Amino acid sequence: MAAEGGGKETNEIKTQFTTREGVYKLLTHSEYSRPNRVPFNSQGSNPVKVSFVNVNDQSGNGDRICFNVGRELYFYIYKGVRKAADLSKPVDKRIYKGTQPTCHDFNPLTATAESVSLLVGFSAGQVQLIDPIKKETSKLFNEERLIDKSRVTCVRWVPGSESLFLVAHSSGSMYLYNVENTCGTTAPHYQLLKQGDNYAVHTCKSKSARNPMLRWTIGEGALNEFAFSPDGKFLACASQDGFLRVFGFDAAELHGTMKSYFGGLLCVCWSPDGRYIVAGGEDDLVTVWSFSDCRVIARGQGHKSWVSVVAFDHCTTSVEDGELPAEFSGSDEDFHEHIHMGAGRERANSSHSRLSKRNSTESRPVSVTYRFGSVGQDTQLCLWDLTEDILFPHLPLSRTRTHTNVMSATSPTATGQTVTTVSITFATNSSGTNTKDNVSNSSATGNPANSLPDTLPRSNSLPQATNPAGGSTPNSHTGSSCSSNSSKGNSIIDSSFIANKFATLSLHDSRKERHEKDHKRNHSMGHISSKSSDKLNQLSSSRTAKAEAAKTLGTTLCPRMEEVPLLEPLVCKKIAHERLTVLIFLEDCLVTACQEGFICTWARPGKVGLLSQNNPANSPSGTVV
Repeated sequence: MAAEGGGKETNEIKTQFTTREGVYKLLTHSEYSRPNRVPFNSQGSNPVKVSFVNVNDQSGNGDRICFNVGRELYFYIYKGVRKAADLSKPVDKRIYKGTQPTCHDFNPLTATAESVSLLVGFSAGQVQLIDPIKKETSKLFNEERLIDKSRVTCVRWVPGSESLFLVAHSSGSMYLYNVENTCGTTAPHYQLLKQGDNYAVHTCKSKSARNPMLRWTIGEGALNEFAFSPDGKFLACASQDGFLRVFGFDAAELHGTMKSYFGGLLCVCWSPDGRYIVAGGEDDLVTVWSFSDCRVIARGQGHKSWVSVVAFDHCTTSVEDGELPAEFSGSDEDFHEHIHMGAGRERANSSHSRLSKRNSTESRPVSVTYRFGSVGQDTQLCLWDLTEDILFPHLPLSRTRTHTNVMSATSPTATGQTVTTVSITFATNSSGTNTKDNVSNSSATGNPANSLPDTLPRSNSLPQATNPAGGSTPNSHTGSSCSSNSSKGNSIIDSSFIANKFATLSLHDSRKERHEKDHKRNHSMGHISSKSSDKLNQLSSSRTAKAEAAKTLGTTLCPRMEEVPLLEPLVCKKIAHERLTVLIFLEDCLVTACQEGFICTWARPGKVGLLSQNNPANSPSGTVV
C-alpha cells in the first residue's frame, strides 16, 4: 500500500476514505457514547463491545444498539444514517459494581418492539439475561461462580433457538446453557461424552435438568472468540494457543484446524456462504482458511499490531455464476453431506441464502469478490478483497492453464479519476496449453508483462505458490489439518521451483518483506510485554510455545509466508486515538468502536441521506483519501 505521506499526516485521524464503490464518510452526529461524551479512561477495563438487533418496529426505526463502556451498559434506539443520535435518552442504562460487562448478544428470534432478550457476560464469570426494553432482569447464570470463575470472553445465542446459548471463558472452557434450567447450588459433576485432539466434551451428571448442559474444553489458554457458521451447523473457535478449531456443533466432532503464524488468535468470522473463515490475532495478520479444503489460502498484511476484530461485508461480497470444467464443479454442499450431523434442533434459515443457493453441482462461481474488514490495536481500519485469482489460482493443467496478469491500467472514469484494474485471463487452445506466453518461461526471462510491479496495486496479492505436480498444497506436513481430508497427499516444494516462482520479485521487494516480517515479530513481542498480568503470565511458557510453533511452521496447519498469497489491503486508515474493538457491517453503513467508548457510523457511498443535509457540520471537511 502506498504511503500517505510523512510527518504528522500519517497520524491524522481519517474521517472518510475511498474504495472502488465510492466514498465512505464518518457521520459525527451519529456517534454513540456515554451521554457526557467524555472519552473513557480505558486503563484496565474490558474492551468496548457493540450488539445490534432489529425489533421490526412499524415506524421503520427498528434498530437497537447495546454497548458497554467500563462498568456501564447502554441500550439506545439506533438511528444510523437517518437521524442524529440523541444520547440524552437511553432506553436503558445499567451500572455494575464489583464486575464489568465484557460481551453481549441479542436473540433475533424473540425480539419485538415490546421485548428483547439480551445476554450479558461479565469479567467475574457470570452471565445475565435482561430485557432492556422492559428494564427487567430475568435470570443470572453462574451466580455463585460454581461453574467457572474466569472472565466471559464470548456469549452467543445458538442459531435457531429461543432458549439455548453458548458461553466461552478465559479458562479455555465453553458451556452450553438453557434459559429454562437452573444452575444448581453445588458445583456440577461431569461425564466424558467425546474426546479428540486437544479438546473434550462433557455432559453434566444430574438427576434433574440443570446448567450447564455441556462443557467443552478446547486447547490451552483462553478461548477468545467463537462464531457459528451461517447455517448454524459448525462452530469456529479462536484460542490463545494460536489454533483455529472448527467443530460440527451437534455431533461435537472436530472438522479441521489451523495455526496462527505467531501468538494467539483473538477473533474469527465466517464468509456469508460459509465457504471461508477469516481469523486475526497477535501475529498482526488476517488469515483466510478454506472450510472445504481445510487449508490456509491467503494471509493479509497491513496491521502494525494485534488484530482485534474481523468481519465480512455481506453487502459488498458478490458471486457471479459461471461454467467451469468438471474438476471444479463440486460444491461445498457435497462436502457437507459426508459429515455426520445430529438433528437435535430446528435450524434457522441463513440470512445469506442468496449466496448459498448459488453453490450447485452444475456450476461454480468464477467471478468472486469477498469483502472483509479488520480493525486492530494499531487504531487502523483495513478493508480487504478476496477474489477469484486467490480462490481459483489455477485450473487442472490437462484442461486449462490459468494466467493472472497484474497490471496498472489507468482508464479515466466519468469523474476524471483513474482506476487500477486487475485482469484475470482464463484461456486455452485445442492442445490445452495457455494461449498467453508460458508463465514460467516469461518469469525466467524477465518478461515485464508477466512480472510483478515494485508496489502491488490495491488489494492485489503475491501469486500463489502452487505445486508443480498439480497439487493444491505446496508444503509437507506432520499432521492433518482437516479430519475429512487426512488422506490427501502433500508434496515438498522443490528449491528450484521456489527460485523460479519468485524470480519476478525484485531484490528490493525481498528485503522490504524481510524487514516488515522482522518488524512485525518484534512489534508483537514488545506489545506483549506492555499488556496486563494475563499477557505476562503467557510469557512464562513462551519457550514451550516457540517449540510448538516450530513444529507446525511449514505444514498445512501453518504454511510459511512465501507459501501462500499475501494480500494487501484496499484501505488501511487510522480512524481512532485508542485501540479499535468493534467492526460491524450494516446495510447502509459500517460501525466501528474504540476503547475510549465512541461508537462511530460510517455511511456507505450514496447513503449519507438527509442527515448531512440537515446538519452541515456533519459533512467531513477532510480530504478524501
